[in-house]
Amino acid sequence: MNILGIQVLRGPNIWSINRKKLIQMRLDLGEMEQRPTNVIEGFGDRIAQLIPSLYTHRCSKGAPGGFLVRIKEGTWMGHVIEHIALEIQTLAGMDTGFGRTRQTKTEGIYNVVFSYIEEKAGVFAAEAAVRIAEALINNVDYDLEADIQRMRELREMERLGPSTGSIVDEAISRDIPWIRLNKSSLVQLGYGKNQVRFRATMTERTNSIAVDIACNKDETKRMLQDSAIPVAKGVTISEVEDLPAAINKVGFPMVFKPLNGNHGKGASINVQTEKAAFAAFEYAKTFSRKVIIERFITGYDFRVLVIDHKMVAAALRVPAHVKGNNQLTIQELIDKENEDPKRGYGHENVLTEIGVDRDTLDLLAKKGYTLETVPANGEVVYLKSTANLSTGGTSIDVTDLVHPQNIFICERISRVIGLDICGIDIMAENLTQPLPENGGVVLEVNAAPGFRMHLAPSEGLPRNVAAPVIDMLYPPGKSARIPIIAVTGTNGKTTTTRLIAHIVKSNGTRVGFTTSDGIYVQNTMLMKGDTTGPISSEFILRDPTVEFAVLETARGGILRSGLGFNQCDIGVVTNIQEDHLGISDIHTLDDLTRVKAVVIGSVKRSGWAVLNADNKYCLKIAANANCNVAWFSMDENNPVVAEHSKKGGIAAVYENGYITVKKGDWKIRVEKVSHIPLTFGGSLDFMTQNVLAATLATFLWGYKIEDIRMSLETFIPSAAQTPGRMNIFRFKEFKILVDFAHNADGFNGIKTYLQSIEATEHVGVICATGDRRDEDIKETARISAQMFDRIMICQEKYLRGSNQQDLIDLLLAGIAEVKPDMEVTINNNGEDCLKYLIATAKSGSYITILSGTIDNAVQRVSEYLDKELGV
Repeated sequence: MNILGIQVLRGPNIWSINRKKLIQMRLDLGEMEQRPTNVIEGFGDRIAQLIPSLYTHRCSKGAPGGFLVRIKEGTWMGHVIEHIALEIQTLAGMDTGFGRTRQTKTEGIYNVVFSYIEEKAGVFAAEAAVRIAEALINNVDYDLEADIQRMRELREMERLGPSTGSIVDEAISRDIPWIRLNKSSLVQLGYGKNQVRFRATMTERTNSIAVDIACNKDETKRMLQDSAIPVAKGVTISEVEDLPAAINKVGFPMVFKPLNGNHGKGASINVQTEKAAFAAFEYAKTFSRKVIIERFITGYDFRVLVIDHKMVAAALRVPAHVKGNNQLTIQELIDKENEDPKRGYGHENVLTEIGVDRDTLDLLAKKGYTLETVPANGEVVYLKSTANLSTGGTSIDVTDLVHPQNIFICERISRVIGLDICGIDIMAENLTQPLPENGGVVLEVNAAPGFRMHLAPSEGLPRNVAAPVIDMLYPPGKSARIPIIAVTGTNGKTTTTRLIAHIVKSNGTRVGFTTSDGIYVQNTMLMKGDTTGPISSEFILRDPTVEFAVLETARGGILRSGLGFNQCDIGVVTNIQEDHLGISDIHTLDDLTRVKAVVIGSVKRSGWAVLNADNKYCLKIAANANCNVAWFSMDENNPVVAEHSKKGGIAAVYENGYITVKKGDWKIRVEKVSHIPLTFGGSLDFMTQNVLAATLATFLWGYKIEDIRMSLETFIPSAAQTPGRMNIFRFKEFKILVDFAHNADGFNGIKTYLQSIEATEHVGVICATGDRRDEDIKETARISAQMFDRIMICQEKYLRGSNQQDLIDLLLAGIAEVKPDMEVTINNNGEDCLKYLIATAKSGSYITILSGTIDNAVQRVSEYLDKELGV
């Protein structure tokens, strides 16, 4: 078996609108296409023995063990690999269960699709599943545990931490979109101007001065002490020569910790001798230039969490420990404790596995113990000097036990330091009595406190501490989203996108939009190129200046990665025509419809699908739409529109020379088509369709008819406004039209336009696109032969894996079918081609450059025109 490719889908896609995170593996089964599982001797027994948990997979049988039954009855290896990939992820702590396996049009080649939790682990699972299947087929041993451990490691490297993850999960539950901004914990909630950012448990509201104060433990202690808040007695030193004086001032037992430390790193507690003090000082110095020395306070370690100056949770933290039984050594007790299903690798479970480090060995040495010591029955042996969960500690929720005065103290601390989210470490006998009464003290104030001890305590009630964070960042009435209109289809996407963006911009809203020629915010191009995929969409949605997004959404991006957004307000499908067929398993217009329908599937229920009533494939999309539907048509008597209007629906039609919006039986005339520059005086039906789509979409959003009318009148087709779309350059003796028409439907649109143009000679410049079907290439050539008097072929680019001469031959063959004696010139150098055209142009001729034949044709032709005009 051979993996032909692995794609990571991150947004709504052709397999599922709701399950956004999918791996799609293109797999060639090779000889296994002829060998289903029931003819592979012993395969069923071996897979059940290697991965017994596969018994839980119900498969199409609908009952536990169903998948194993399918194996015995006989199923294809792609199906088996799908289930293996899902199960090994689950075994690695990433429980997921959606899968699909479908054969492509090529025999033996399958798309194996399954969900993932963490991207790199999902890709690894795909590759590992194939290796596992091959080992089972060949009856050879396989180290499954090594793969599972590797996936755990990948998961921990990639996943969000428990605190960050909890905030993201809470945002998702409230339908707030999110974007991960780096490989660690920097996250954006919301889109555009309504975004907020946070990193771990620090938000964009977190005061940087407050963070500096909290990170400087000495400064924190001074400010708390000045505010009459009880703190531990101590000093800060940086040189070992100052240590004896510090010992005399503070007195044993002592605590050493780095001034700028966190998570308990570099700390030593209950230091009782001068020798131990010097060792603790040197250890702390490895983490910070300055070291805090405090009196060791006896009592219990508490953490109080304050968010938005309100106490939301409190926990008793217990350092990692084992309890003796008079039989096992300390190492054996650690190993046994780590077998607890609550403990896991990294953050995969409620508790973290206990590891042995210098801190552990030092604590044992103070008791005269080693890892081989056998503790007495019931003896508690502490293994860490701090109670951090990341080092194996446990937590007990005590939120409901905190005395009101202690709540007041903690909330006041958050304001004294100035933190919107803070974790306050307290050492006290309990929190049920006021700290001044029981001698408790505040040890530290943490600027980025961990949430895990509150989210999943070892004992007590879990607290959803992420909820108050979202409450703070998005108070009632604040939206997290910006309006999104997504535009897809075969032809007209870019022009429709630009026109919608123009209408939005003209009404005083800062718009960001993506097109096949670049990414724009307002009038500024920020990135040049074909920017119609999910990365470009996310670029706009990340921009904090954008108030409204209009996103051209092409087939390629949907197939490669899915959509770059999880939901839009309005989805527009301009039309579905023959183009890009034969690529990426898209062979028919029904296949292409399935791809374009992903955009409509992402429209929110209260949103709108704007569809072309003159296109039968759009009718199929409407049948499965889970949102409101509005139609546009070049014929007001279109039966779909007529029936829709009878039911009170909304549509846009071309009638009696007008762009008209219909609401039920009422007609609202927007503008005469001949007054809309984009339609070239009403001569271009395909441009009129684009106007209908844009008018309807913006009307549905809520723009007034008069504002839409004004925008339509001011949208001038030009190299600046609509680059590569009906750009006409008027030289003194001839004219040049540059248009990106690249398929039969687009060529026919140009043909209709040219029929209304009087010229002494029509000259066409065409090329083929290498990844199109032969018949599609020949059809564009046939149409070219019908509309031009002579043709120049410039096959400079767009080879896309094909042979240049083969493409030229296809064009020549198509031309010859219509006009065998037609004059055809071949020049595969774009610059030379353009020079020749201009030098040989006859007076009154009309030159049409199509398909992006000449690179940067708009700019190059503009330069020639400027020279002629002396600019």
